Amino acid sequence: MRPLSRASQEPAAWRPSRRTLLGAAATALAGTALTPLPALAAGRSRSMTGDPAALPGDAHITQQVHAEFLHGWHGYTSTAWGYDEVRPVSGTHNDFFAAGKTFGLSIVEALDTLFLMGEDRELARCCDWIEQHFDPAQDADVHVFEAVIRLVGGLLAGYLATGRRKLLMLCREFTDHLLPAFTSSPTGIPYTHVNLRTGAVSGPNVPLAEAGTNSMEFGLLSKLTGDSRYYDASLRAYRAVIAKRSSLDLLGTSIDAETGRWTDTDSTAPNPPVDSFYEYLWGGYALLGDTRLRDWYRTLTRAILRHQSDTSTGHLWFRQVDPATGAPTGTSQSELASFYAGLLGKGGDLRDGAAYYRSWTAALDRYPVLPEGLDYRTLEATDKGNQLRPEYPNSSFDLWRLTHDAFYKRTAYRYFTAMRDNLRVPGGYTIATDVTTTPMGRGDLLPAYWFAENYKYLYLMFSGTRRFDYRNGYLSTEGKVLRGLRRS
Repeated sequence: MRPLSRASQEPAAWRPSRRTLLGAAATALAGTALTPLPALAAGRSRSMTGDPAALPGDAHITQQVHAEFLHGWHGYTSTAWGYDEVRPVSGTHNDFFAAGKTFGLSIVEALDTLFLMGEDRELARCCDWIEQHFDPAQDADVHVFEAVIRLVGGLLAGYLATGRRKLLMLCREFTDHLLPAFTSSPTGIPYTHVNLRTGAVSGPNVPLAEAGTNSMEFGLLSKLTGDSRYYDASLRAYRAVIAKRSSLDLLGTSIDAETGRWTDTDSTAPNPPVDSFYEYLWGGYALLGDTRLRDWYRTLTRAILRHQSDTSTGHLWFRQVDPATGAPTGTSQSELASFYAGLLGKGGDLRDGAAYYRSWTAALDRYPVLPEGLDYRTLEATDKGNQLRPEYPNSSFDLWRLTHDAFYKRTAYRYFTAMRDNLRVPGGYTIATDVTTTPMGRGDLLPAYWFAENYKYLYLMFSGTRRFDYRNGYLSTEGKVLRGLRRS
Protein backbone atom coordinates (compact mmCIF):
# COMPACT_ATOMS: atom_id res chain seq x y z
CA MET A 1 0.00 0.00 0.00
CA ARG A 2 1.24 3.49 -0.79
CA PRO A 3 1.82 6.04 1.99
CA LEU A 4 -1.38 7.52 3.38
CA SER A 5 -0.06 11.07 3.55
CA ARG A 6 -1.03 13.59 0.90
CA ALA A 7 1.72 15.88 2.08
CA SER A 8 5.31 15.51 3.03
CA GLN A 9 8.04 17.75 4.27
CA GLU A 10 10.41 16.29 1.71
CA PRO A 11 10.84 18.08 -1.64
CA ALA A 12 8.89 16.71 -4.58
CA ALA A 13 7.30 14.11 -2.31
CA TRP A 14 4.51 11.99 -3.73
CA ARG A 15 1.26 12.71 -1.93
CA PRO A 16 -1.83 10.65 -2.70
CA SER A 17 -5.09 12.57 -2.65
CA ARG A 18 -8.46 11.28 -1.96
CA ARG A 19 -9.94 13.35 -2.09
CA THR A 20 -12.36 15.09 -2.73
CA LEU A 21 -15.62 16.70 -3.51
CA LEU A 22 -17.95 15.88 -6.35
CA GLY A 23 -20.82 18.18 -5.40
CA ALA A 24 -24.12 17.29 -3.86
CA ALA A 25 -26.69 15.23 -5.71
CA ALA A 26 -29.57 17.30 -4.43
CA THR A 27 -31.51 17.01 -7.62
CA ALA A 28 -31.00 13.24 -7.76
CA LEU A 29 -32.32 12.91 -4.23
CA ALA A 30 -35.12 15.42 -4.55
CA GLY A 31 -38.28 14.10 -3.01
CA THR A 32 -36.53 11.28 -1.15
CA ALA A 33 -38.02 10.76 2.29
CA LEU A 34 -35.37 10.78 4.97
CA THR A 35 -35.83 8.24 7.73
CA PRO A 36 -34.45 8.71 11.25
CA LEU A 37 -30.84 7.76 11.79
CA PRO A 38 -30.23 4.37 13.33
CA ALA A 39 -29.45 4.21 17.01
CA LEU A 40 -25.76 3.57 16.43
CA ALA A 41 -25.42 6.98 14.79
CA ALA A 42 -27.79 8.95 16.99
CA GLY A 43 -25.36 10.07 19.70
CA ARG A 44 -23.86 13.55 19.49
CA SER A 45 -21.23 15.05 21.70
CA ARG A 46 -22.51 17.70 24.10
CA SER A 47 -20.37 20.30 22.36
CA MET A 48 -22.24 19.69 19.12
CA THR A 49 -25.81 19.64 20.41
CA GLY A 50 -26.03 23.12 21.88
CA ASP A 51 -28.36 25.89 20.75
CA PRO A 52 -27.63 26.76 17.09
CA ALA A 53 -27.79 30.39 18.18
CA ALA A 54 -24.45 29.82 19.92
CA LEU A 55 -22.85 29.62 16.49
CA PRO A 56 -21.77 33.03 15.14
CA GLY A 57 -23.83 34.35 12.27
CA ASP A 58 -23.08 33.20 8.75
CA ALA A 59 -21.82 36.63 7.69
CA HIS A 60 -19.37 36.76 10.59
CA ILE A 61 -18.08 33.25 9.91
CA THR A 62 -17.73 34.09 6.22
CA GLN A 63 -15.52 37.05 7.13
CA GLN A 64 -13.42 34.86 9.41
CA VAL A 65 -12.95 32.16 6.78
CA HIS A 66 -12.11 34.72 4.10
CA ALA A 67 -9.57 36.43 6.35
CA GLU A 68 -7.86 33.16 7.25
CA PHE A 69 -7.67 32.09 3.62
CA LEU A 70 -6.01 35.40 2.76
CA HIS A 71 -3.61 34.94 5.67
CA GLY A 72 -2.45 31.68 4.13
CA TRP A 73 -2.49 33.10 0.60
CA HIS A 74 -0.37 36.12 1.48
CA GLY A 75 2.04 33.82 3.29
CA TYR A 76 2.50 31.99 0.00
CA THR A 77 2.67 35.02 -2.28
CA SER A 78 5.14 36.89 -0.07
CA THR A 79 7.77 34.13 0.10
CA ALA A 80 7.07 31.44 -2.51
CA TRP A 81 5.26 33.14 -5.42
CA GLY A 82 5.69 31.13 -8.61
CA TYR A 83 6.77 27.98 -6.79
CA ASP A 84 4.62 24.94 -6.05
CA GLU A 85 4.24 25.26 -2.29
CA VAL A 86 5.33 27.41 0.62
CA ARG A 87 7.11 26.33 3.79
CA PRO A 88 5.61 29.01 6.03
CA VAL A 89 7.81 28.52 9.09
CA SER A 90 11.16 28.81 7.29
CA GLY A 91 9.86 31.12 4.57
CA THR A 92 11.11 28.86 1.80
CA HIS A 93 9.44 26.84 -0.95
CA ASN A 94 8.79 23.22 -1.90
CA ASP A 95 8.82 21.58 -5.33
CA PHE A 96 5.91 19.16 -5.45
CA PHE A 97 6.30 17.15 -8.64
CA ALA A 98 10.05 17.16 -9.29
CA ALA A 99 13.06 18.76 -7.61
CA GLY A 100 14.09 21.96 -9.36
CA LYS A 101 10.85 22.14 -11.36
CA THR A 102 7.82 24.29 -10.70
CA PHE A 103 4.30 24.35 -12.06
CA GLY A 104 3.09 27.13 -9.79
CA LEU A 105 0.93 24.50 -8.14
CA SER A 106 -0.50 26.70 -5.38
CA ILE A 107 -1.41 29.33 -7.97
CA VAL A 108 -3.30 26.81 -10.12
CA GLU A 109 -4.99 25.28 -7.07
CA ALA A 110 -6.25 28.67 -5.87
CA LEU A 111 -7.90 29.95 -9.05
CA ASP A 112 -11.55 29.16 -8.47
CA THR A 113 -11.30 29.77 -4.72
CA LEU A 114 -10.09 33.29 -5.40
CA PHE A 115 -12.98 33.72 -7.84
CA LEU A 116 -15.59 32.52 -5.34
CA MET A 117 -14.22 34.84 -2.67
CA GLY A 118 -14.30 37.84 -5.00
CA GLU A 119 -10.54 38.26 -5.08
CA ASP A 120 -10.59 39.24 -8.73
CA ARG A 121 -7.32 41.18 -8.72
CA GLU A 122 -5.42 38.23 -7.26
CA LEU A 123 -7.17 35.91 -9.69
CA ALA A 124 -6.04 38.02 -12.66
CA ARG A 125 -2.51 38.07 -11.28
CA CYS A 126 -2.53 34.27 -11.07
CA CYS A 127 -3.86 33.88 -14.60
CA ASP A 128 -1.20 36.24 -15.91
CA TRP A 129 1.52 34.15 -14.24
CA ILE A 130 0.14 30.91 -15.66
CA GLU A 131 -0.15 32.29 -19.18
CA GLN A 132 3.42 33.56 -19.06
CA HIS A 133 5.22 30.84 -17.08
CA PHE A 134 3.31 27.54 -16.96
CA ASP A 135 5.30 24.98 -18.96
CA PRO A 136 3.25 21.88 -19.92
CA ALA A 137 6.23 20.07 -21.48
CA GLN A 138 8.92 20.22 -18.84
CA ASP A 139 11.53 17.48 -18.71
CA ALA A 140 10.05 16.02 -15.55
CA ASP A 141 8.55 12.72 -14.44
CA VAL A 142 5.21 13.70 -12.96
CA HIS A 143 2.74 11.74 -10.90
CA VAL A 144 -0.19 11.33 -13.27
CA PHE A 145 -2.88 11.08 -10.59
CA GLU A 146 -1.81 14.30 -8.88
CA ALA A 147 -1.29 16.06 -12.19
CA VAL A 148 -4.85 15.27 -13.28
CA ILE A 149 -6.71 16.32 -10.15
CA ARG A 150 -4.51 19.32 -9.38
CA LEU A 151 -3.27 20.83 -12.62
CA VAL A 152 -5.77 19.61 -15.22
CA GLY A 153 -8.64 20.22 -12.80
CA GLY A 154 -7.22 23.55 -11.66
CA LEU A 155 -6.77 24.89 -15.18
CA LEU A 156 -10.28 23.76 -16.12
CA ALA A 157 -11.78 25.48 -13.09
CA GLY A 158 -9.72 28.59 -13.80
CA TYR A 159 -11.02 28.66 -17.36
CA LEU A 160 -14.62 28.26 -16.16
CA ALA A 161 -14.10 31.06 -13.64
CA THR A 162 -12.52 33.54 -16.03
CA GLY A 163 -13.26 32.53 -19.61
CA ARG A 164 -9.57 33.07 -20.43
CA ARG A 165 -9.05 30.80 -23.42
CA LYS A 166 -5.32 30.43 -22.86
CA LEU A 167 -6.00 28.47 -19.69
CA LEU A 168 -8.01 25.90 -21.64
CA MET A 169 -5.32 25.72 -24.33
CA LEU A 170 -2.63 25.10 -21.73
CA CYS A 171 -4.84 22.52 -20.03
CA ARG A 172 -5.30 20.62 -23.27
CA GLU A 173 -1.60 20.75 -24.13
CA PHE A 174 -0.65 19.55 -20.65
CA THR A 175 -3.15 16.69 -20.77
CA ASP A 176 -1.79 15.61 -24.15
CA HIS A 177 1.57 15.13 -22.42
CA LEU A 178 -0.12 12.97 -19.75
CA LEU A 179 -1.94 10.71 -22.20
CA PRO A 180 1.02 8.34 -22.90
CA ALA A 181 0.50 7.01 -19.35
CA PHE A 182 -2.85 5.67 -20.63
CA THR A 183 -2.16 4.90 -24.28
CA SER A 184 1.14 3.09 -23.63
CA SER A 185 -0.54 0.69 -21.22
CA PRO A 186 -1.50 -2.75 -22.57
CA THR A 187 -4.60 -2.77 -20.38
CA GLY A 188 -5.49 0.91 -20.51
CA ILE A 189 -4.82 1.25 -16.78
CA PRO A 190 -2.49 4.27 -16.59
CA TYR A 191 1.10 4.02 -15.44
CA THR A 192 1.68 6.09 -12.32
CA HIS A 193 4.30 8.40 -13.87
CA VAL A 194 5.08 9.94 -17.24
CA ASN A 195 7.82 12.26 -18.47
CA LEU A 196 6.08 15.28 -19.94
CA ARG A 197 8.76 15.92 -22.55
CA THR A 198 9.66 12.42 -23.69
CA GLY A 199 6.46 10.51 -22.99
CA ALA A 200 8.43 7.80 -21.18
CA VAL A 201 6.24 5.97 -18.66
CA SER A 202 7.01 4.21 -15.39
CA GLY A 203 5.21 2.73 -12.42
CA PRO A 204 3.13 -0.28 -13.51
CA ASN A 205 1.98 -1.04 -9.94
CA VAL A 206 -1.07 1.20 -9.77
CA PRO A 207 -3.10 1.99 -6.63
CA LEU A 208 -6.80 1.74 -7.37
CA ALA A 209 -7.53 5.46 -6.97
CA GLU A 210 -4.88 6.26 -9.55
CA ALA A 211 -6.54 4.00 -12.10
CA GLY A 212 -9.87 5.80 -11.96
CA THR A 213 -9.63 9.36 -10.66
CA ASN A 214 -9.83 11.11 -14.00
CA SER A 215 -13.36 10.79 -15.42
CA MET A 216 -14.46 14.24 -14.31
CA GLU A 217 -11.48 16.20 -15.62
CA PHE A 218 -11.03 14.14 -18.78
CA GLY A 219 -14.76 14.06 -19.49
CA LEU A 220 -15.10 17.81 -19.11
CA LEU A 221 -12.01 18.44 -21.23
CA SER A 222 -13.46 16.24 -23.97
CA LYS A 223 -16.73 18.16 -23.76
CA LEU A 224 -15.06 21.57 -23.94
CA THR A 225 -12.70 20.67 -26.79
CA GLY A 226 -14.80 18.18 -28.75
CA ASP A 227 -11.90 15.72 -28.50
CA SER A 228 -13.05 12.33 -27.20
CA ARG A 229 -9.54 10.96 -26.61
CA TYR A 230 -9.43 12.06 -23.01
CA TYR A 231 -12.71 10.53 -21.85
CA ASP A 232 -12.12 7.44 -23.98
CA ALA A 233 -8.85 6.85 -22.12
CA SER A 234 -10.63 7.21 -18.79
CA LEU A 235 -13.37 4.72 -19.70
CA ARG A 236 -10.89 2.15 -20.98
CA ALA A 237 -9.13 2.17 -17.62
CA TYR A 238 -12.42 1.84 -15.74
CA ARG A 239 -13.49 -1.16 -17.78
CA ALA A 240 -10.20 -2.92 -17.18
CA VAL A 241 -10.51 -2.53 -13.41
CA ILE A 242 -14.23 -3.28 -13.05
CA ALA A 243 -13.72 -6.52 -14.97
CA LYS A 244 -11.42 -7.69 -12.16
CA ARG A 245 -13.93 -7.35 -9.32
CA SER A 246 -14.45 -10.41 -7.13
CA SER A 247 -17.54 -12.60 -6.97
CA LEU A 248 -18.59 -10.40 -4.01
CA ASP A 249 -18.26 -7.28 -6.21
CA LEU A 250 -15.24 -6.07 -4.22
CA LEU A 251 -12.05 -4.60 -5.65
CA GLY A 252 -8.45 -4.91 -4.50
CA THR A 253 -6.05 -2.17 -3.52
CA SER A 254 -3.49 -2.05 -6.35
CA ILE A 255 -3.29 -3.54 -9.82
CA ASP A 256 -0.60 -4.15 -12.46
CA ALA A 257 -1.11 -1.90 -15.48
CA GLU A 258 0.64 -4.36 -17.78
CA THR A 259 -1.00 -7.63 -16.75
CA GLY A 260 -4.27 -6.50 -15.17
CA ARG A 261 -3.58 -8.68 -12.11
CA TRP A 262 -4.08 -7.48 -8.56
CA THR A 263 -0.83 -6.82 -6.74
CA ASP A 264 -2.58 -6.14 -3.42
CA THR A 265 -5.86 -8.01 -3.16
CA ASP A 266 -7.33 -6.60 0.09
CA SER A 267 -10.43 -4.44 -0.20
CA THR A 268 -9.51 -1.33 1.78
CA ALA A 269 -12.33 1.07 0.79
CA PRO A 270 -12.87 3.86 1.67
CA ASN A 271 -9.26 4.27 2.78
CA PRO A 272 -6.51 5.42 0.45
CA PRO A 273 -5.13 4.33 -1.91
CA VAL A 274 -8.53 3.30 -3.31
CA ASP A 275 -10.74 6.15 -2.09
CA SER A 276 -11.39 8.43 -5.05
CA PHE A 277 -11.88 5.56 -7.51
CA TYR A 278 -15.38 5.21 -6.06
CA GLU A 279 -15.80 8.96 -5.75
CA TYR A 280 -15.28 9.45 -9.47
CA LEU A 281 -17.74 6.78 -10.49
CA TRP A 282 -20.51 8.78 -8.88
CA GLY A 283 -18.97 12.13 -9.83
CA GLY A 284 -18.51 11.17 -13.46
CA TYR A 285 -22.18 10.27 -13.62
CA ALA A 286 -23.25 13.42 -11.79
CA LEU A 287 -21.16 15.73 -13.98
CA LEU A 288 -21.39 13.96 -17.33
CA GLY A 289 -24.60 11.93 -17.11
CA ASP A 290 -22.86 8.64 -17.94
CA THR A 291 -25.13 5.99 -16.44
CA ARG A 292 -22.46 3.30 -16.81
CA LEU A 293 -20.46 5.02 -14.09
CA ARG A 294 -23.55 5.30 -11.88
CA ASP A 295 -24.31 1.61 -12.23
CA TRP A 296 -20.72 0.62 -11.42
CA TYR A 297 -20.80 2.90 -8.39
CA ARG A 298 -23.99 1.36 -7.06
CA THR A 299 -22.77 -2.21 -7.58
CA LEU A 300 -19.50 -1.60 -5.77
CA THR A 301 -21.03 0.51 -3.00
CA ARG A 302 -23.63 -2.14 -2.18
CA ALA A 303 -20.80 -4.62 -1.76
CA ILE A 304 -18.78 -2.30 0.50
CA LEU A 305 -21.78 -1.61 2.72
CA ARG A 306 -22.64 -5.31 2.87
CA HIS A 307 -19.20 -6.75 3.54
CA GLN A 308 -17.11 -3.99 5.11
CA SER A 309 -19.47 -2.10 7.44
CA ASP A 310 -18.64 -2.55 11.12
CA THR A 311 -20.89 -1.12 13.84
CA SER A 312 -19.45 -3.12 16.73
CA THR A 313 -18.17 0.05 18.45
CA GLY A 314 -21.55 1.78 18.29
CA HIS A 315 -20.38 3.82 15.31
CA LEU A 316 -20.20 2.99 11.62
CA TRP A 317 -16.71 2.24 10.35
CA PHE A 318 -15.34 0.22 7.44
CA ARG A 319 -13.03 -2.73 8.00
CA GLN A 320 -10.58 -4.13 5.48
CA VAL A 321 -11.57 -7.52 4.05
CA ASP A 322 -10.53 -10.28 1.70
CA PRO A 323 -12.46 -9.55 -1.54
CA ALA A 324 -12.98 -13.23 -2.29
CA THR A 325 -14.40 -14.27 1.09
CA GLY A 326 -15.30 -11.06 2.94
CA ALA A 327 -13.13 -12.18 5.87
CA PRO A 328 -11.89 -9.21 7.96
CA THR A 329 -8.22 -8.29 7.55
CA GLY A 330 -7.87 -4.95 9.37
CA THR A 331 -9.46 -2.12 11.36
CA SER A 332 -7.45 0.93 10.33
CA GLN A 333 -9.12 4.11 9.21
CA SER A 334 -7.38 6.99 7.47
CA GLU A 335 -8.53 10.55 8.00
CA LEU A 336 -8.68 10.76 4.22
CA ALA A 337 -11.60 8.30 4.34
CA SER A 338 -13.85 10.85 6.06
CA PHE A 339 -14.78 12.13 2.58
CA TYR A 340 -16.83 8.94 2.19
CA ALA A 341 -19.58 10.26 4.45
CA GLY A 342 -20.46 12.90 1.90
CA LEU A 343 -20.08 10.53 -1.03
CA LEU A 344 -22.50 8.04 0.49
CA GLY A 345 -25.01 10.82 0.97
CA LYS A 346 -24.69 12.06 -2.60
CA GLY A 347 -24.96 8.54 -3.95
CA GLY A 348 -28.29 7.95 -2.19
CA ASP A 349 -27.17 6.26 1.06
CA LEU A 350 -27.81 9.30 3.23
CA ARG A 351 -28.40 7.41 6.50
CA ASP A 352 -25.07 5.62 6.20
CA GLY A 353 -23.33 8.83 5.18
CA ALA A 354 -24.69 10.67 8.21
CA ALA A 355 -23.71 7.78 10.50
CA TYR A 356 -20.17 7.68 9.15
CA TYR A 357 -19.85 11.45 9.56
CA ARG A 358 -20.83 11.10 13.21
CA SER A 359 -18.15 8.46 13.63
CA TRP A 360 -15.51 10.97 12.55
CA THR A 361 -17.14 13.66 14.69
CA ALA A 362 -16.72 11.34 17.69
CA ALA A 363 -13.03 11.09 16.80
CA LEU A 364 -12.87 14.89 16.61
CA ASP A 365 -14.30 15.00 20.14
CA ARG A 366 -11.14 13.19 21.26
CA TYR A 367 -8.43 15.16 19.44
CA PRO A 368 -7.96 18.91 18.86
CA VAL A 369 -7.60 18.13 15.15
CA LEU A 370 -7.97 14.74 13.55
CA PRO A 371 -4.88 12.51 13.36
CA GLU A 372 -3.88 11.00 10.04
CA GLY A 373 -4.87 7.48 11.05
CA LEU A 374 -6.91 5.64 13.68
CA ASP A 375 -7.64 2.15 14.86
CA TYR A 376 -11.40 2.58 14.87
CA ARG A 377 -11.93 -0.01 17.61
CA THR A 378 -10.27 2.24 20.19
CA LEU A 379 -9.89 5.59 18.36
CA GLU A 380 -6.21 5.41 19.20
CA ALA A 381 -4.08 7.36 16.74
CA THR A 382 -1.96 5.13 14.53
CA ASP A 383 -0.48 8.19 12.77
CA LYS A 384 -0.33 11.26 15.02
CA GLY A 385 0.34 13.82 12.31
CA ASN A 386 -2.14 16.04 10.48
CA GLN A 387 -1.58 17.21 6.93
CA LEU A 388 -4.26 19.94 6.94
CA ARG A 389 -6.75 17.51 5.47
CA PRO A 390 -9.93 18.83 3.81
CA GLU A 391 -11.94 15.59 3.84
CA TYR A 392 -14.00 16.22 6.99
CA PRO A 393 -15.28 19.68 5.92
CA ASN A 394 -15.74 18.21 2.44
CA SER A 395 -18.33 15.86 3.94
CA SER A 396 -19.73 18.66 6.11
CA PHE A 397 -20.46 20.62 2.97
CA ASP A 398 -21.87 17.67 1.05
CA LEU A 399 -24.23 16.63 3.83
CA TRP A 400 -25.28 20.19 4.61
CA ARG A 401 -26.23 20.71 0.95
CA LEU A 402 -28.35 17.58 1.07
CA THR A 403 -30.07 18.22 4.40
CA HIS A 404 -29.53 21.86 5.46
CA ASP A 405 -29.08 20.47 8.97
CA ALA A 406 -27.30 23.06 11.16
CA PHE A 407 -25.36 20.21 12.78
CA TYR A 408 -23.04 20.14 9.80
CA LYS A 409 -22.40 23.87 10.03
CA ARG A 410 -21.60 23.60 13.73
CA THR A 411 -19.20 20.72 13.26
CA ALA A 412 -17.56 22.39 10.25
CA TYR A 413 -17.07 25.57 12.25
CA ARG A 414 -15.44 23.58 15.04
CA TYR A 415 -13.06 22.11 12.46
CA PHE A 416 -12.25 25.65 11.29
CA THR A 417 -11.55 27.06 14.74
CA ALA A 418 -9.44 24.04 15.71
CA MET A 419 -7.24 24.50 12.64
CA ARG A 420 -6.97 28.22 13.30
CA ASP A 421 -6.12 27.75 16.95
CA ASN A 422 -3.55 25.02 16.46
CA LEU A 423 -1.96 25.22 13.02
CA ARG A 424 -1.88 28.94 12.19
CA VAL A 425 1.59 30.47 12.04
CA PRO A 426 2.76 33.99 11.10
CA GLY A 427 3.53 32.81 7.58
CA GLY A 428 0.19 31.10 7.01
CA TYR A 429 -0.79 27.58 8.10
CA THR A 430 1.34 24.50 8.54
CA ILE A 431 0.99 20.76 8.95
CA ALA A 432 1.17 19.05 12.36
CA THR A 433 3.66 16.40 13.38
CA ASP A 434 1.78 15.30 16.51
CA VAL A 435 -1.80 16.25 17.34
CA THR A 436 -1.67 14.55 20.73
CA THR A 437 0.80 16.95 22.36
CA THR A 438 0.25 20.36 23.94
CA PRO A 439 1.34 22.55 22.30
CA MET A 440 0.79 20.64 19.08
CA GLY A 441 3.91 19.58 17.21
CA ARG A 442 4.23 21.47 13.95
CA GLY A 443 5.99 20.87 10.67
CA ASP A 444 6.82 23.33 7.93
CA LEU A 445 4.59 22.99 4.88
CA LEU A 446 1.34 24.43 3.57
CA PRO A 447 0.13 21.87 1.00
CA ALA A 448 -1.17 23.45 -2.20
CA TYR A 449 -4.50 21.65 -1.86
CA TRP A 450 -5.27 23.88 1.12
CA PHE A 451 -5.90 26.71 -1.35
CA ALA A 452 -8.27 24.55 -3.39
CA GLU A 453 -10.27 22.81 -0.69
CA ASN A 454 -10.34 23.45 3.05
CA TYR A 455 -11.65 26.97 3.22
CA LYS A 456 -13.55 26.75 -0.06
CA TYR A 457 -15.95 24.22 1.49
CA LEU A 458 -16.36 26.42 4.55
CA TYR A 459 -16.80 29.59 2.52
CA LEU A 460 -19.47 27.98 0.36
CA MET A 461 -21.30 26.69 3.44
CA PHE A 462 -21.57 30.06 5.13
CA SER A 463 -21.35 32.75 2.43
CA GLY A 464 -24.25 31.94 0.11
CA THR A 465 -22.16 33.54 -2.64
CA ARG A 466 -23.95 34.34 -5.88
CA ARG A 467 -20.89 33.15 -7.76
CA PHE A 468 -21.81 29.50 -7.14
CA ASP A 469 -24.85 27.52 -8.25
CA TYR A 470 -25.77 25.68 -5.06
CA ARG A 471 -28.34 23.50 -6.80
CA ASN A 472 -26.28 22.22 -9.71
CA GLY A 473 -22.67 22.91 -8.82
CA TYR A 474 -20.21 20.00 -8.79
CA LEU A 475 -16.72 19.86 -7.36
CA SER A 476 -13.91 17.41 -8.00
CA THR A 477 -11.96 15.37 -5.50
CA GLU A 478 -9.53 18.29 -5.31
CA GLY A 479 -12.32 20.77 -4.65
CA LYS A 480 -12.29 22.25 -8.16
CA VAL A 481 -15.67 23.60 -9.26
CA LEU A 482 -16.19 21.84 -12.59
CA ARG A 483 -19.78 23.00 -12.90
CA GLY A 484 -21.62 25.82 -11.21
CA LEU A 485 -19.37 28.88 -11.36
CA ARG A 486 -21.33 32.04 -12.17
CA ARG A 487 -19.32 34.78 -13.84
CA SER A 488 -22.19 37.27 -14.03
